[in-house]
Amino acid sequence: MALKPIPTLELGDVDRPTSIDGCDTIPKLMLHRCREMGDDIAHREKDRGLWNSFSWTDFLERTQAIALGLEALGMVAGDVASVLSEDRKEWIDTDMAVQALGGICSGIYTTDSASQLAYLVNDSGTRFLFIENDEQLDKYLAARAELPDDLLVVVYERDGLTDFSDPKVMFLDQLMELGRSAATEKPQRFEEIVAATKPDDTAIMVYTSGTTGMPKGATITHANLLYSVAAGATAAPLYEGDEQICFLPLCHILERVFSGFSPIAFRTRLNFAESPETVFDNLQEVSPHVFVAVPRLWEKIYSRVTILSQEATPLQRRIYDAAIANGTRRVELEVAGKPLPFGVRLKELIYEYVVFRNLRRMLGLDRLRRGASGAAPIAPQLLSWFNAIGVNVLEGYGMTESSGVISLNATGSNKVGTVGRPIDGAEIRIADDGEIQYRAGNMFAGYLNLPEKTAETFSEDGWLRTGDIGHLDEDGYLTITGRLKDIIITAGGKNITPAEIENRLKFSPMITDAVIIGDKRKFLSALVMIDQENVEKFAQDRRIPFNDFQSLCAATEVRDLIGSIVEDVNKDFARVEQIKDFRLIDVLLTAEDDELTPTLKLKRGFVEKRHAALIDDMYT
Repeated sequence: MALKPIPTLELGDVDRPTSIDGCDTIPKLMLHRCREMGDDIAHREKDRGLWNSFSWTDFLERTQAIALGLEALGMVAGDVASVLSEDRKEWIDTDMAVQALGGICSGIYTTDSASQLAYLVNDSGTRFLFIENDEQLDKYLAARAELPDDLLVVVYERDGLTDFSDPKVMFLDQLMELGRSAATEKPQRFEEIVAATKPDDTAIMVYTSGTTGMPKGATITHANLLYSVAAGATAAPLYEGDEQICFLPLCHILERVFSGFSPIAFRTRLNFAESPETVFDNLQEVSPHVFVAVPRLWEKIYSRVTILSQEATPLQRRIYDAAIANGTRRVELEVAGKPLPFGVRLKELIYEYVVFRNLRRMLGLDRLRRGASGAAPIAPQLLSWFNAIGVNVLEGYGMTESSGVISLNATGSNKVGTVGRPIDGAEIRIADDGEIQYRAGNMFAGYLNLPEKTAETFSEDGWLRTGDIGHLDEDGYLTITGRLKDIIITAGGKNITPAEIENRLKFSPMITDAVIIGDKRKFLSALVMIDQENVEKFAQDRRIPFNDFQSLCAATEVRDLIGSIVEDVNKDFARVEQIKDFRLIDVLLTAEDDELTPTLKLKRGFVEKRHAALIDDMYT
């Protein structure tokens, strides 16, 4: 296949919207790209152990059928459709179909409860609800008394629902058949509705994680999304035929931009992971060229390699440790801009052949041109480790209200410990209180039906208030030091941002997460979540008895292990920043729990409230 030219990217300003290949809305770009790419592969999904491929022509046909089916059922511009499903090609199809009609597509996490589903449907004014399967349908049935009478439900899968019948529920194949009939009657109708979409139309709604109250619906326009895609491409380019993996929830703005819209802009191939639990297997099978993940996944990869190295023979461990030491030295010299001594370069060639290329192949990262980490802070030590083994992981920064991206590190201009420079056309300033403020063409349109909250999110002169604190260095790189609302003021009046201390703790393969406590208290303490898999292995290797997660956390040897990690971390901080006591959270947390967001970030407020007894115990 002859390579297509790189898309023409034109960033918008006050006089004109952003466009990609002359298209100023997402549906226009999708239609243009599908016609251009034809029978080339757009999506791949795994079914019964085999990867199945679907072309751009298939993508267009499915999207058109869903769009015209929805129109036949009465959907009009401005209507909201919500999707309650794991990642799959039908999620993308639905998103594109709804936008093509001038509608607004909103995602609902599959980990949400029936009551949360009811809140999101009602708050968003959803008219059409797309549901993945019987498991998610049960949530709708449990909540239907609280839902609007005119809500129509479309189910993707028929498995387990052969005998199910409900006047308010239909299946996707029925909807698509309705759309195909409409296309036969009016062959040009889909092109007409796509042509009617406008840059300032709201394209999607993304609900915030609700860490400080009920989730808010952030409305994001086509112009916002195209700006993020086009401006981000300068620092983080994608190329035709690049393999990507979609595994983070498409409800989240990071995955929506990276897997929903960027593949359309840059003609990449999108591979849908079977589930978040199989992402490591799928990584090995696909071996992507670009891969975006949250810090928790990068931490898990590091933990796996660390544990595997401990199971190796003494000789293998010595070789691995020497390879990492040399790779770390190389990274330090490169960051400092110093030449590599002959010995370092020679060892790097040897260790690349003996250790690193096999390690990357085992992880499924052997073709990776660029990895990226976002959605939460990541430990600089972790990024340095990946760079040491030859995996280029770059940290970026964004938020829902900036349509997913604010700044990015780039290959060739990467400063570990920072989140990079502002994307093209964007400006960043630091307010008097240290808050990072932002201005560019991807600032969201506002929160649905919450004008006061929207106004609070912007400064008087129109800059987006991020709520994060940080600083810009002399080269324009942004460093984030914490959240304004998370600043700890000790009883002694010292201001402490906990993020750096927490990240240092999480760098240990034995710790999954941590929350630093200490506001208005005499000293800092920590609530720690251990890594179940790694700590269980630690206990088994040492014949430490336990019968469940709670008893594992209670074991004296496990507490001593975590205590030694805390002591090591304390050495790198001033006395006032050192952790004087800690407790282990002895319940396993998942995205279904209030303490975690769907992207597996701890909700500090929920954790402190839920585990108040543990905190009080440390201070009494």
